[in-house]
Amino acid sequence: MKKNQLMNLRNVAIIAHVDHGKTTLVDRLLQQSGTYRDNQRVVERAMDSNDLERERGITILAKAASVQWNDIRINIVDTPGHADFGGEVERILNMVDGALVLVDAAEGPLPQTKFVVSKALKVGLKPIVVINKVDRPDARPTEVINEVFDLFAALDANDEQLDFPILYGSAKQGWMADSPEGPQDAGMQPLFDLIVRHVPPPQVEDGPFRMIGTIIEANPYLGRVITGRISSGMIKPNQSIKVLARDGKLIEQGRISKILAFRGLERTPLEEAMAGDIVAIAGLTKGTVADTFCDPAVEQPLPAQPIDPPTVSMTFMVNNSPLAGTEGSKVTSRMIRDRLLREAEGNVALRVTEAADKDSMEVSGRGELQLAILIETMRREGFELSVSRPRVVLKKDEASGEWREPIEEVMIDVDEEHSGVVVQKMSERKAEMMEMKPSGGNRLRLVFHAPTRGLIGYQGELLTDTRGTAIMNRLFHGYAPYKGDIRGRRNGVLISNEQGEAVAYAMFKLEDRGPMMIEPGWRVYRGMIVGEHTRDNDLEINVLKGKQLTNIRTTSKDEAVRLTPPIKMTLEKALAYIEDDELVEVTPKSIRLRKKHLDPNERKRAEKTREMVA
Repeated sequence: MKKNQLMNLRNVAIIAHVDHGKTTLVDRLLQQSGTYRDNQRVVERAMDSNDLERERGITILAKAASVQWNDIRINIVDTPGHADFGGEVERILNMVDGALVLVDAAEGPLPQTKFVVSKALKVGLKPIVVINKVDRPDARPTEVINEVFDLFAALDANDEQLDFPILYGSAKQGWMADSPEGPQDAGMQPLFDLIVRHVPPPQVEDGPFRMIGTIIEANPYLGRVITGRISSGMIKPNQSIKVLARDGKLIEQGRISKILAFRGLERTPLEEAMAGDIVAIAGLTKGTVADTFCDPAVEQPLPAQPIDPPTVSMTFMVNNSPLAGTEGSKVTSRMIRDRLLREAEGNVALRVTEAADKDSMEVSGRGELQLAILIETMRREGFELSVSRPRVVLKKDEASGEWREPIEEVMIDVDEEHSGVVVQKMSERKAEMMEMKPSGGNRLRLVFHAPTRGLIGYQGELLTDTRGTAIMNRLFHGYAPYKGDIRGRRNGVLISNEQGEAVAYAMFKLEDRGPMMIEPGWRVYRGMIVGEHTRDNDLEINVLKGKQLTNIRTTSKDEAVRLTPPIKMTLEKALAYIEDDELVEVTPKSIRLRKKHLDPNERKRAEKTREMVA
């Protein structure tokens, strides 16, 4: 790339914890740089293009945008803040030369900030700290700056990284300034100017074309599209290139069919692209993330970050319940298999393997949130499937031969009055307390190291125990020796012994057996879980039995049955609730819980086999 073109380019990543306002900040930068026309209809949170991202308010996939400020083009990459999507984060940071660390003025830096910041400091980025939401009534910008400094120091930041520039402001109101009080009339200009001053232009090497694959997606028209930053050389459409793995093995050779770059939020085809720019290329079929895309003359791959291992796995299988195929359009094992393999192509933090029985697939990922989002996406696309309880992925220690399990750092902010129950529940889940300190306003911050399997399903229980006041954040910490058994659900379940529509009268008569998970009129089948038993054993019940009718008219008051509202099962709640012998049946319209073996005799046989093995 020509020298002056390089000087007029900046590549920046935005790093923040979930919900600290980074997507809103990007919206404001796009608006104030003139990327949107004055009369253009603007989508709120333009970078959250996925329906699920908008609903949950989190960024799942990394996105890029490009803004023009005076004669400088700034490529902005929005990174996921959730540790389950860390596969995206590590690679993006190698694509940029600077980072905006966005921190909420009230909450301060939280674990996902720590997760992404630690990765950014490791690759040598010099951060700009932006304290957002200073308009909040509980904002405490000065203390938050001290917390950010302590965090950077704890993550081994060097002196240059610790000497970070700071801006304060409100992305929602559209202003940034050198102090929390303002002035507010300059809009986003102070931030644009600081990026241009503080972030260096891209460093490029001499030599032929080379680029590391950073983000991969499957496009229905272009096939595989790989985004990355060009390290050296230039490319044009129809140029021959090859792909090298991290160990230098040749993966494939091919031609580039299209080069695309972001201009605003739109992707624009380019006739040529130079070193330093972030572009997407299409035309190759096998190259993936962390591979080097290069000129045929290149022999050595560029160094690339390996991908963190998955920690949680689930079995995805065909829905074989009596209601299969009644609510979804995609029900066969081939359709499910193809969809999962397509997902794995565009998401390297996911591992998909075929199970021995050919009717199911093992899907491993970074956490239950990542897998729950995949299931939710599939059900919205019309898929019906059954999924097992999430299991942790154990790792065998080569030297000692013992099994090691993933451990997470868990930070819980809780009111002092509820701290006792949190400590008790976490110790039951084999967690070790590392730290307890006051975090202001009669709240405590508790830090634990806990096995991942102990945390599956704990979020809902934590909110119940603390009356919805606790905030839990998790971060992958490492592997440790297996911590022993963790007690699961204490109650048995109520299982339907007939197929048909649930009757209010029957459900009313069974209320003393335990709370229901269904409503009158819902279709049930034999082996389906319809409620939670008050005791620790499973119980088969009949929810179809209507009232015996007579021809004598009556005015008794029991005609209108009043039922206790049922337990509402969301997808995440259902995945956390089930045991190893149970499944969640997911369709576009329903989430049902069921036993793996619908026939009671088969269930007994499986139970005996399990006891013999144990």
